[in-house]
Amino acid sequence: MHPAKVSLPVIGLSLGGCGALTVERVLTRLDGVLRVYVNPAMEVAYVDYDPGHITDDEIAKTIRELGYETALPRRSPL
Repeated sequence: MHPAKVSLPVIGLSLGGCGALTVERVLTRLDGVLRVYVNPAMEVAYVDYDPGHITDDEIAKTIRELGYETALPRRSPL
């Protein structure tokens, strides 16, 4: 299966970067997540993942479990 990309809002990040680093670290450890970049200024997480191992809904759920608000995933074209 080909990797997929999704961008998810991460509402509530501070510009200090600590929250962004935490989100990146936690998401990167999820099975099936290939790459993560969180932009705290834009409050967006960009995630490359293997849809055979994890869904974008599971990624969004993890963001919520970290205490941040998010919305339905916005899928990025390949």
